Amino acid sequence: MELFDLFNYALGIRALIASILVGLMCGVLGCFIVLRNMSLVGDALAHAVLPGVVVGFVVAGAGVMAIFTGAVVAGLITAALITWIQHNVKTKNDAAIGIVFTAMFSIGVMGISKVARQGAHLDLDHFLFGNVLGLSDADLYLTAGIAAYVLLSVVLFYRYLFATTFQPVIAETMGISVKTIHYYLMLLLSFAVVASMQAVGVILVVAMLITPASTALLLTNRLNYMIVISAVIGVLASVIGLIITDFYNTTPGPAMAVTATFFYVLAVFFAPEKGLLFKFLYKRKTRRRIQFEDTLKQTLKLHERETLSLDNLKERLGFNMNTLRYNLGLLRRQGLVTQSSGALAITQEGVKQATRLVRAHRLWETYMVQEMSMDAGQIHEEAEKFEHVLSDEVLDELEANLGYPKLDPHGAPIPQNDYQPEKSLSSLAINTVGEVAENQLNNYLVTRLWQLGIGHDESFTVKYKTEDFIEIEIDNQLVKVPMTLADKVNVE
Repeated sequence: MELFDLFNYALGIRALIASILVGLMCGVLGCFIVLRNMSLVGDALAHAVLPGVVVGFVVAGAGVMAIFTGAVVAGLITAALITWIQHNVKTKNDAAIGIVFTAMFSIGVMGISKVARQGAHLDLDHFLFGNVLGLSDADLYLTAGIAAYVLLSVVLFYRYLFATTFQPVIAETMGISVKTIHYYLMLLLSFAVVASMQAVGVILVVAMLITPASTALLLTNRLNYMIVISAVIGVLASVIGLIITDFYNTTPGPAMAVTATFFYVLAVFFAPEKGLLFKFLYKRKTRRRIQFEDTLKQTLKLHERETLSLDNLKERLGFNMNTLRYNLGLLRRQGLVTQSSGALAITQEGVKQATRLVRAHRLWETYMVQEMSMDAGQIHEEAEKFEHVLSDEVLDELEANLGYPKLDPHGAPIPQNDYQPEKSLSSLAINTVGEVAENQLNNYLVTRLWQLGIGHDESFTVKYKTEDFIEIEIDNQLVKVPMTLADKVNVE
């Protein structure tokens, strides 16, 4: 049979339409299953519908609606039993799922065996692994109806699904019944399992529910984008899997599951931000940036000691010569160092950027000692790591919360921010009346003043001054302001 020749026949067209519907429905619904950590529940429902299929067959024969009704009822019973055990019995959540679905699946297998011994034909393989090429028009209509109902439900109840998925407590305060939404999701999941049963089988339907959604989660952090991407991957996996089935004369369900897994593997390696390749490149870029910044910082330190040379720099950093020359080349191109006849020198811009690294290092050491009660001998290595990731905003907050310290725990001076107020609080004489100006260094300084009970435009009087603090009277209350903080406060 030529490639795509299958689609010249009615069975091929039915299989194609059913595959698209299953991929779309499972892709969309699977997003909520994955985000709610309900993958095992999806697997449980996929297996637990089997006894319902048997009962439906025994009661009403091999009709589509009989099997559909029995499977849905079995799925809902399974969901209810799992939830009841999780809430009322001291059993782990995953254990409750395993207990219920294995029991239900075993009952189904026993039922099929009994029916088969009585002479009735109920093909277990078709239910386990699917037979999309054997779909009848009635099967296709049922699949289309279920898919339409599931997709319409997701659209109509998107806000409720969103809220209960990410913030169930807040959803409850908004009047949304989290339990009702949970059971309704179980109903939709049961529908999806039954609709997908003929296409991929009850064993592999979990792959169509979980794998496209997991792939989409690697590609985006937004739910609306995730739903679209998962739906597209589900459709592609179903259609490509069907084509592979035709080309290699294999089983449709496994081919679709393997195709979905192939997309997942691609995302694992090449997804932006979360892919292994991106992480590798990011780590390499970060490592090079750290080496670059370490080179700049050590250049400043050796410059201050008047021992700046290539050999001294190599000894301090421990880099091989090629790495050191590469970093020095970057520093030269950015105008941070100069090198002439083998002599190294750091520029003013280089001093500025290196000083920022030193400030970050010493502020973080101070924070670890003062706020985390760490020993001064344990903090250097930690500070070496954090100095490369602390933003200017975080440094400003650290400095304000620490009271603008001037020395680190080792007694080394902490480089100060270049900002100088027009008139500082520390410059006021005793009995001087003033106000805190609106224009301050940053919001963290304002917050620090507020914590001391000093607000904007409030009048105060300087009562007492020492080298360590300045005492002011405000609203008949005496407030001690550390002198390091008073040096930064702009007053009028």
